[in-house]
Amino acid sequence: MERAIAHMDLDTFFVSCERLKNSELEKQPVIIGGGDRGVVASCSYEARKFGVRSAMPLRMATRLCPEAKVIKGDMEYYSNMSHLVTEIIQEKVPIMEKASVDEFYLDLSGMDKFFGCYQWTSEIAEAIVKNTGLPISFALSSNKTVSKIGTGEAKPTGKLELITQNIQPFLNPLSIKKIPMVGDVTFELLSRLGVRKIETLSKMPVDVLQQLIGKNGLTLWKKANGIDETPVVTYSEQKSISTETTFPEDTIDMQKLESTLSGMVEQLCYQLRHEKWLTSTVSVRIRYANFYTEVKQCKVPYTSADHTLLRYVLELFKKVFTKRMRIRLVGVKFTGLVPGKHQMNLFEDTEEMISLYQTMDKIKDRFGVKSIGRASGFLN
Repeated sequence: MERAIAHMDLDTFFVSCERLKNSELEKQPVIIGGGDRGVVASCSYEARKFGVRSAMPLRMATRLCPEAKVIKGDMEYYSNMSHLVTEIIQEKVPIMEKASVDEFYLDLSGMDKFFGCYQWTSEIAEAIVKNTGLPISFALSSNKTVSKIGTGEAKPTGKLELITQNIQPFLNPLSIKKIPMVGDVTFELLSRLGVRKIETLSKMPVDVLQQLIGKNGLTLWKKANGIDETPVVTYSEQKSISTETTFPEDTIDMQKLESTLSGMVEQLCYQLRHEKWLTSTVSVRIRYANFYTEVKQCKVPYTSADHTLLRYVLELFKKVFTKRMRIRLVGVKFTGLVPGKHQMNLFEDTEEMISLYQTMDKIKDRFGVKSIGRASGFLN
């Protein structure tokens, strides 16, 4: 049985959310980002015509498009809208993977026997637009890579079906940068060899490609030839990461407790960014000297930033620590994880803050998790 995999992507998601609140933003250049030294989190197609792109310094973006309406952004609102879309899709498909806050993979394999997969996907898209007001694009093919590329070509508010015999003719004229795993370094390397189109890449000898870029050479060659066996992984809000610390001696030392929590948050945030996750739920657990345990949790805007999550953790700790009894154990847990990059929700952060996180993560990658960190996390 040939697989039927759909990729759905909410068009300029953050901008579309803002336009729901303010119709005057329709057809206007819009930039989502925060602070003069911040970066662009998202931008409208009207702003992109001026060269504005995500992750671009906000100062550069406003120079390129001085007429743009700059909005700080509200990640909590965007997160709620993302959950709403997720619920709509989950009600209608057997297997769904949430690839990020604004894109989804649907495995509809076998459903064409009962209901055309393309018609099914179209009706899901219509239901999303009707119930949320958010524009969405999709592509349907036999695998995730082709469908994702197809969605990119279908935007904005487009839909595309790629049957097997049409996949290679569709891919051939496109730039190799359209393949999800091709970053700037790989693109520059292949470009110097004259490989800029997917058709050229698809005809390269596999062993040559492996010599050039290593073990990923075969995977890249397969993608260029429209081959991708990667399964759609069922989405679950229960996915989580956590850590806890049991003290050698029960303590009520607030500085020690807060320092321990700071170190734990930093450790978990590094893991989030390293594994490319964002969290939407934070919980704090404490166990008193008498072994009585209490837990409190709260929903948060999708993020993987230390300073943002530490604020929530410390607030929860103050709420859960009510007995003024010595504490034996503290724990922190992040749940409701979705794939995503750290930069996507840094509306209040500066370019320097983003660079700091990236530099610290590189040091930890090379020398170990405890090689560098916040001073507050080392006090304990």
